[in-house]
This record gives sequence, C-alpha cells and structure tokens, in this order.
Amino acid sequence: MNISLPGFGKATVIGLDIGSHTVKAVEIACKSRDKGFQLRSVGQAPLQSEAIVQGAFLNSTAIVESIREAIAQGKIRGKDVAASVSGHSVIVKRVHLPQMSREELEGQIQWEAEQYIPFDVNEVNLDFQILTSNPEEGQMDVLLVAAKKDLIDDYVQVIHEAGLNPVAIDVAAFAVQNAFELNYEQDPTRVTALVNIGAQVVNINVIRNGIPAFTRDIMTGGAHYTEEIQKALSISFEEAERIKLGNPREGTAVQDVIPQEVEQAMRSVSDTVIGEISRSLDFFTATAADARISRVLLSGGGARIAGFVAAFKNRTGIETEIMNPLARMISSRGFDPDHLAAIAPSLAVGIGLATRRVQR
Repeated sequence: MNISLPGFGKATVIGLDIGSHTVKAVEIACKSRDKGFQLRSVGQAPLQSEAIVQGAFLNSTAIVESIREAIAQGKIRGKDVAASVSGHSVIVKRVHLPQMSREELEGQIQWEAEQYIPFDVNEVNLDFQILTSNPEEGQMDVLLVAAKKDLIDDYVQVIHEAGLNPVAIDVAAFAVQNAFELNYEQDPTRVTALVNIGAQVVNINVIRNGIPAFTRDIMTGGAHYTEEIQKALSISFEEAERIKLGNPREGTAVQDVIPQEVEQAMRSVSDTVIGEISRSLDFFTATAADARISRVLLSGGGARIAGFVAAFKNRTGIETEIMNPLARMISSRGFDPDHLAAIAPSLAVGIGLATRRVQR
C-alpha cells in the first residue's frame, strides 16, 4: 500500500477502479501537472450484482471477468496496475507524534498504530506519510493508514487472475485528491471537501493547505437509489439504474416511467445520503475551529443523480459543484466528447490512480 502523492516517471500505470457496480480502467500520458494530460485509454464494464457487498468479494470470478472486459474495451495493452481500497476495512488517521526521523518512525510505526486503529496490527498492512514537522516544539503530524491484509489480498488476487500486475494499492479518497490536484488550481486559503459517491461507499477527504485534514468513508451510496426504484416498479436492477440516471429505455420519456412515489423515494434517499455526508463535514468543522469548508466537489456515479447537487447545496449551504477529473485533459483523438462528459464524474478514482508512475 502506498499513500504518497505520485511522481512522474516514464512507465505508465493503469488506474483500475474496482467499484461495487462498475470496473473502470484508465490510462493517461502526462508530462507535468501544469501542461495537462492526454487520455490514452478508458474502459469500463458492469459488475455482476452483489459480486462485492460492503467491500467483501463474494464472487471473485465475476470481478476478474469485469476487469478483463474493462481492459479489453479500453484496448489497454499495459500490465502494471494501481488500484484502490476503501470502506470499513480501511482506517485513515491523522495523528500527533513526538518528533523523530522517518527511519525511527518506520521502526516504531507498528507500536504507534496499536493506539489508533481498531484492528489487530498483525492483521493489517500499515503505511504512513509525515505531513508536517515542528522540531522546535518536538512534534509532527503523521497520516497513518491501515488496511486489512485479507482485503489487500483479495484485490491482489483478482488483479493477478485478470493477467495484470498490481504495483500499488492506494486509498480511494487519496486517488480522488490526486485527480483534483491534477485538474484544479490549488488555493491554500480554501478548504475543499472532496466527496466521491460510489454505489456502496462514499469517500470524504477534506483538503486543507494541500494535505488531507479529515478523511472518512461512509457505507452508503448510489445503489440505495436503484434498490428503492426496483422496489417501487418491480423491475430489474439494470432498468432501475437507467431510470436513476435519467436514461430509460430508448423511446421512453423519463416522466412516463417515473411515478410520483419513485420521485419521493429518490428524494428520501438523497436526504439520507446528504445527511450522512453533512454530519461528517459538521464533525470536521467542530473539531477544526479555525477552518471552514468553502467548497465541496462531488464525484462518482452518485454525483450524476438529477437534483443531487442542488439538494446538497441547499442542505449544507456550501458552494457545491461536480468535479471534472478531465478538466485539464489535452484533446485526445478517438473519444466521443459527449460520452466523456457523461462519465467524467465517475473517473475521478481511476484518473487519480493513473497519475502514478512506476520508477524503473
């Protein structure tokens, strides 16, 4: 597991976002953050329902097939992959520790981690990043990350079985931050909350002075909308998903297939999801008295749900917009601009993972 921000080497890496609803594979070419990047390949494939439930891999065969399909659809030839993890098996903590060298911290990290994570340290993979150092006061801030070994092993296994080579396992919230930094001007005076709404997990990462100030995963997401539509109309998951995103079967108007009770159910789910996110943002504000969130950028498939951005802004009172992880993309041939615009919010994790480079 690697939580450091990416460098720009020569060998490209495939950003592989294994979501609980869709697998996305992204490959980019990037000279520097200032000059933008070129989208080389993007492929995506649906994942069989309940193949992944609350982060647990219940059908590895289906996951491997979807990975292969996404790679094939994107016509990707590379083998090196960066993937990401999230959910209740991943813990991110910003901790205050006595001043010490990186080498000293490496020797003590397991003992330090025991005080901050709710897992047996022998059952997790640990990593850390020194954020700030204050030798005068003898203190430093460290970002501590722990992920259960069985979760990492699951990802490594399906990637290998798909014929690929896992070179990095990151945290989804940090991958979104990489995409944000690649595409947006950084203003150290602003506190920005990055909220990635997946099918089953919402990743929250509050950025202050260019570093994560608060990170949390919430076990909710866009799949709840689909489930409610399924119940209301007694239809398949796939058809409910199309209606959720405002894309019913061709030739059928949205208003003809969405009865009032479905609209009410969707508003109810939005209220619940927004409420969960809002409480987390309020917690950050309450524990960081000198910091106020000035902007929220939404990404993930859930950000595309009609009316969600407006409802979020009304509930929180914070400037809110959909993040565009392709904002600084240099014109790339072979891609339908309308299609890219439609799927862009869902590519944040994949783009962020693809910013990594393998140092040969």
